[in-house]
Amino acid sequence: MVDTQHIAAATNATGVKDSSASNPIALEVQGLWTGYDSQLVLQDVSFQVAQGEILGIIGPNGSGKTTLLNALLGLVRPWQGKVRIMGQPARHLRKKVGYMPQVENVDWDFPVTVGDVALMGRYNRRGPFSRTTKEDRELANQALHRVGMYQLRDSLIGQLSVGQRRRALLARALANQPQLLLLDEPMAGLDATAQHQILDLLEDLRAEGATVILSTHDLSCVSAYCDNALCLNRKLIAYGPPSRVLNEQVLSETFGTHLLLVHIDGQAYAYQHHTHEAVSPTPGEDSQSQTNQD
Repeated sequence: MVDTQHIAAATNATGVKDSSASNPIALEVQGLWTGYDSQLVLQDVSFQVAQGEILGIIGPNGSGKTTLLNALLGLVRPWQGKVRIMGQPARHLRKKVGYMPQVENVDWDFPVTVGDVALMGRYNRRGPFSRTTKEDRELANQALHRVGMYQLRDSLIGQLSVGQRRRALLARALANQPQLLLLDEPMAGLDATAQHQILDLLEDLRAEGATVILSTHDLSCVSAYCDNALCLNRKLIAYGPPSRVLNEQVLSETFGTHLLLVHIDGQAYAYQHHTHEAVSPTPGEDSQSQTNQD
């Protein structure tokens, strides 16, 4: 069993990097218990993320990754514990948070353009019924440029590929000029080139001082780009630098099956022990109840 008692304040004894020593804390989660209606999803989750870091959340479908992001957004209230963004309750700082949901949770038949989607990111600052300004439109266009979608700004969202839809949602999140960026499965459906473009963009945002938290099934992405990894399966299994956290013991406990870990060019890949199939569950294959919990 991996010891997670003291993950909120990483210590030299565990070898986990104490990022707060150099940068202020952007996000703090303390003893979080939460769920939907009377169904418990997350239990006793605690961790910290320093400003200017990228955190990768890893876990199987139904492990509570999306629920955790919703709690960070203030959309799901803690039953017990605290979620603080820059020292304040999460629901008080939504204007400083950008969010990219899974594409499966969006109505793509709604008749709006890519440019409209990016502009929606400004509503978090001004409200949905406020008039958009020249500054709003410029920031939305800048966001579209950053994700390589400006050329498609007049296209209807229903005409986009899965990868293009993800980039449009990322542009919406960036248009808000967030200090904290939450991304739910941002790499799913993207080819290798598009994935690297998005990850390079996230590195640029980190260099600019933004804090990025993403959920993913892609261990290679976490090992190559994230400062810390958080392994989740209803409870926190492990938290710390990928070089320490991404090991066979932790991943087998996280995914509930024995995994073999292979490192190729400094990136981690996990395989099921008996089938030798790569562990990369496809989002959206679970039932609706699992989707809500993930």
